Amino acid sequence: MTSDYLSKLNAFLDQHSYGSRPPELYEPIYYTMSMGGKRMRPLLCLLAYSLYRDNYEKALPAAAAVEVFHNFTLLHDDIMDQAPLRRGKPTVHERWSTPVAILSGDVMMVKAYDLLLDLDHRHPVPLIRKFNVTAAEVCEGQQIDMNFEQRATVSVEEYLDMIKLKTAVLLGYSLWSGAFLAGASHRDCDTLYDLGVAMGIGFQLTDDLLDVFADQAKFGKQVGGDIISNKKTYLLIRALEDASEAQKKNMQSWLEQKEFDKAVKVEAVTQIYKELGIEEKTRSLISSYFDKAFNLASHLQVNSETSLVLRNYMEELIGRDH
Repeated sequence: MTSDYLSKLNAFLDQHSYGSRPPELYEPIYYTMSMGGKRMRPLLCLLAYSLYRDNYEKALPAAAAVEVFHNFTLLHDDIMDQAPLRRGKPTVHERWSTPVAILSGDVMMVKAYDLLLDLDHRHPVPLIRKFNVTAAEVCEGQQIDMNFEQRATVSVEEYLDMIKLKTAVLLGYSLWSGAFLAGASHRDCDTLYDLGVAMGIGFQLTDDLLDVFADQAKFGKQVGGDIISNKKTYLLIRALEDASEAQKKNMQSWLEQKEFDKAVKVEAVTQIYKELGIEEKTRSLISSYFDKAFNLASHLQVNSETSLVLRNYMEELIGRDH
């Protein structure tokens, strides 16, 4: 249902010039943007615009801006996480260097603003102000996530608040910006923002789940990477809360080890997750957030036929396996 949107979005991104000189600065940007990915955020922007107007091509610069910004954050996140792969390919800091990845990412942030300024809209200031708030919140979420690495315990509530900032608010902005550009009511813009946040939390929880239980060939990243790095995901936090004393002792032993066989650690921790039913508990929480998103969609002031493409796309996200 979204193939036309994706085709025009990819054509727009492929034709967009980010710069050329010096090539060492710009080649990583073209490399990053050519990796593709789900293009979820820009698609949400275009779908939200289409709820109110037919000429969604006018929103392509805004859609591209959120995609460029998102990919900028991935360049820097991969450095912080020391990730070797992104979408099945070497990360920029691995293929080039860490300084190059930092600098290329900085330029991508600037280019995101250029794209927003390309929009033909009478009132661009609210769009850019909300973008600024969102961009700052994404950085806040990343910092909180890094803070968690230094803490012995993190609560489920704290974790959910962190992923709201780090991941979900950008989905909320993507939908809000599309609706804003199309002239939707303040109520619908805010409803779509809340819808995106709920969907974004569900999406990140799905990522956490897939990191442990996905098919490596489909996932594009190292399965079990969160377990190897002791990343405090919902799965780990919930497991530590629900574990028996023996299970908790076993998990703490793996968390404290500095040298270990990666495959053995992943298998051991995954087995504890299975014993505790963590996969089922995570899926239940994911469903609650997507249910909230669908409920919000039902309150939009648009006809059901117009919202069908958005609802179908949300269904696709629920059923994803990578």
